[in-house]
Amino acid sequence: MSSTVSGKSGTWRNWAGNVTARPAREVTPASVEELSAAVRQAAEDGLRVKAVGTGHSFTAAAATDGVLIRPQLLTGIRKIDREAGTVTVEAGTPLKRLNLALAREGLSLTNMGDIMEQTVSGAVSTGTHGTGRDSASIAAQITGLELVTADGSVLSCSEKENPEVFAAARVGIGALGIITAITFSVEPTFLLTAREEPMSFDEVTGSFDELFAENEHFEFYWFPHTGNCNTKRNNRSAGPERPVGTVRGLFEDEFLSNGVFQVANYVGRAVPATIPSIARISSRALSARTYTDIPYKVFTSPRRVRFTEMEFAVPREALVETLRELKAMVDRSPLRISFPVEVRTAPADDITLSTASGRDTAYIAVHMFRGTPYQAYFSAAERIFTAHEGRPHWGKVHTRDAEYFADVYPRFGEFTELRDRLDPERLFGNDYLRRVLGE
Repeated sequence: MSSTVSGKSGTWRNWAGNVTARPAREVTPASVEELSAAVRQAAEDGLRVKAVGTGHSFTAAAATDGVLIRPQLLTGIRKIDREAGTVTVEAGTPLKRLNLALAREGLSLTNMGDIMEQTVSGAVSTGTHGTGRDSASIAAQITGLELVTADGSVLSCSEKENPEVFAAARVGIGALGIITAITFSVEPTFLLTAREEPMSFDEVTGSFDELFAENEHFEFYWFPHTGNCNTKRNNRSAGPERPVGTVRGLFEDEFLSNGVFQVANYVGRAVPATIPSIARISSRALSARTYTDIPYKVFTSPRRVRFTEMEFAVPREALVETLRELKAMVDRSPLRISFPVEVRTAPADDITLSTASGRDTAYIAVHMFRGTPYQAYFSAAERIFTAHEGRPHWGKVHTRDAEYFADVYPRFGEFTELRDRLDPERLFGNDYLRRVLGE
């Protein structure tokens, strides 16, 4: 066994600070062979195994008291196949590094989420997504993956090879094995023009169907305690490139969206009564702007203000009704919410436990500033979301269990049967998986 496999132990914390774990040992394998050996060793020692990325999940999906696998040495691009339009990347590669490396090669993912701190395997395993009328989540852009299973063997999966594992493991919540490499479908770099502008809540909800249909990527943020929204539409563009100016970018993205926002949240946390006034000011702080740039510079933005988040996927046709119910609930409650509510969409996909599996989807995400009690707000929101057959993001706060998922995911049984076959001893199990997938 190499020295990387002995590992040290200590307390592991996620990004938001709401989940901690004390693994028996940590392992940082430098190759797929070392990872397989670590999995076999854990089984011999009677310890469970979890791989952890950058800890951007708000759930305990990666927590373990057994062996914690850190994939930071399994990074980089393995192979670019320009003819097939694919790139194969090691599982521990952060999305940020993937985006930069692809840009250097004149390539890009078709769609992505709005932050790029996560590892590729962490992002896909929990179903991370951006917004898109026709283009779906990051996992839906996978054409192949490599998985180390409970007996230490390495499975290659694609539509042709182990297709039933491929259907499930693209969003596998870490339950089927440890992903070691992912092949994504990519395309030549293109330009996106982003148009950001304020609109009223009634305007956006009243014309949501048109806004969705007319734009390749549409999303909006509603500021609780106000009737104000900020909208963002991204569409492909013939150019020329017109990035956000450095000064304006620093002011709006760093100062307003991170710096002032952080201070406003500290004030709101200390004196909740000030939140509605702060919300009215911050919902008007960002003016309309238009810019054109390469995809990752348009899709993603820095998020330095730490928060806790819950997000549910509802059928797209139920979005407006769900959102109006959420607004009515906030308006009549004593809750004070300093973070905007984010709304995005995704087309139906064919991944067993993807939140968009088999249905056109809209996402509603609610956030609370880190350190602020979120339970009352999140429970009230969750009651509204579940009344519309909402499916929670696997990496964000929720209280749903296997019984609920068996109802809202038509192929839930397919996933659990596959898990019984691949990991009968629950080597990759933990408390979170026991709750969401059953025994």
